[in-house]
Amino acid sequence: QVQLVESGGGLVQSGGSLRLSCAASGRTFSNYAVGWFRQTPGKEREFVAAVNAGGDRTYYGDSLKGRFTISRDMTNNTVYLQMNTLKPEDTAVYYCAARPVTWSTLSNVYNYWGQGTRVTVSS
Repeated sequence: QVQLVESGGGLVQSGGSLRLSCAASGRTFSNYAVGWFRQTPGKEREFVAAVNAGGDRTYYGDSLKGRFTISRDMTNNTVYLQMNTLKPEDTAVYYCAARPVTWSTLSNVYNYWGQGTRVTVSS
């Protein structure tokens, strides 16, 4: 089992920044890739970014690269999502998820999920 806990969400003005954290505990977290997804009411979860188990490869959803940066602290078993130049359309609940070794853009292949953290961007 891997337990994931997100934090860092909140209310921010358009153009502002937030850093989300995904803290992991349980089984060897270094063997798991981590993805960030976001969801708004009535919509499917959208892929945001992912990092592989080794922490050296990252991938981003369309249009997010350049504003969002995913990183991984192997020592502290934490994955971060730095979000800059936030826009109102970034408002969502953000989830981190883990799956063995390689990342995926598909939410249904991730084995473990956190409870989510809400991000609200005001205009």
